[in-house]
Amino acid sequence: MTGGLDKMPNEHNSKNDLKAQMERVALELAEGRGAHLDPVGCIEDLRAEVACRKPAGFHHSICEIVAHLNYWMEYDMKRMRGTPDPYPVHAAESWPSSENIREADWKKVVDRFRELLHELESVCRSDTSAWMTQAPATHPSHEKNASTVGAMIFQLIAHNSYHIGQIVHLRRALSAWPPAKGGDTW
Repeated sequence: MTGGLDKMPNEHNSKNDLKAQMERVALELAEGRGAHLDPVGCIEDLRAEVACRKPAGFHHSICEIVAHLNYWMEYDMKRMRGTPDPYPVHAAESWPSSENIREADWKKVVDRFRELLHELESVCRSDTSAWMTQAPATHPSHEKNASTVGAMIFQLIAHNSYHIGQIVHLRRALSAWPPAKGGDTW
């Protein structure tokens, strides 16, 4: 084999090798490598005035989407630690408003997003037994779906990726694309 293909897991590798590959993929996705955009780089250069605008046809501002991501990352991190908050009664609870947000407030939202991504990256680096730990259920869906820490890592990454895609569309609609750190412009 050539390149890195000979280092890919196969049926002869141990569980730890598979875990190492899962960790690597999770970190690459969370950090915005490969086909994913750097999530922090996608928002950190925006001013509050732009981040809080809602162009026609969009239900949420960039600020609201990032606050929503923060809400769910924080919620799931607490579940992963075994100290969950109650599940929200209404989806609206996870969508803070961006009305009256000042520059300092927006900076706090971005800083919290960065902190939570670092926390997610730390969880990605935890050992196999931590990945296999079952998180406490706080909603009936948690009992029906995979709720190990490892499963939750990939659910958070998928959720973040979905909403970062929305942010890309919003930035384009606001003529604020590409971000300072770069991004595809095709």
